[in-house]
Amino acid sequence: SAVRHVAGLLGMSPETLRLWQCRYEVDAGVKPGLTTDAAAEIKRLQKENAELRKANEILKAASVFFAKELDRP
Repeated sequence: SAVRHVAGLLGMSPETLRLWQCRYEVDAGVKPGLTTDAAAEIKRLQKENAELRKANEILKAASVFFAKELDRP
């Protein structure tokens, strides 16, 4: 009920306030879980990994193309 009261005073959804509180507790180390910084780092690394995979595929295709060009008489 305290969350509902404070959320009403702030003009926001009680669920939003509850999620912010949970995120704060995880980031502060009070509760176990994935911190905001760690989640952002994982997202950045996943994006970088996808870009590297795409670049790797392009390089593989290019190497096949040039290998075929070298085999021609």
